[in-house]
Amino acid sequence: MAKEKPTSSQTKSTSKATPKSTAVNIDQLSEQVLKKLQALKIEQGLQADIQWCIGSYRFDKNPVGLYQMLERAHPVLRAVREKNPRSVAAKLLADIEKALKQRS
Repeated sequence: MAKEKPTSSQTKSTSKATPKSTAVNIDQLSEQVLKKLQALKIEQGLQADIQWCIGSYRFDKNPVGLYQMLERAHPVLRAVREKNPRSVAAKLLADIEKALKQRS
C-alpha cells in the first residue's frame, strides 16, 4: 500500500503566530516595580504593600490593588528618575502609565 503525500494545506502548521498583545501584564509590571524599589532601597512601606497586593492578585485575580500601588509608585519613580535619569528606565515609567490608562 502506497502512502499518500500530504497536501500543502496539511503540511502547513496549524498554529499561527499570535501578535504581541498591547495590554500590559499587571502582575509582571508590579513585580518589576517592586524589584526597582528594592534595588533603590526606597519606600519600604510601599514595597510591603505591593508584595501584599501581588499575593492577593494571584489568589483572587482582582487587579484593583495593583493599580492603586502603581498609582502610588509612579510619582516616586518619576521623582527618582528626575534626580538620576539612569536609575529608572523610561520604559518602566511608560509601562506604568500605559497600564494606568488601560484601566480607565
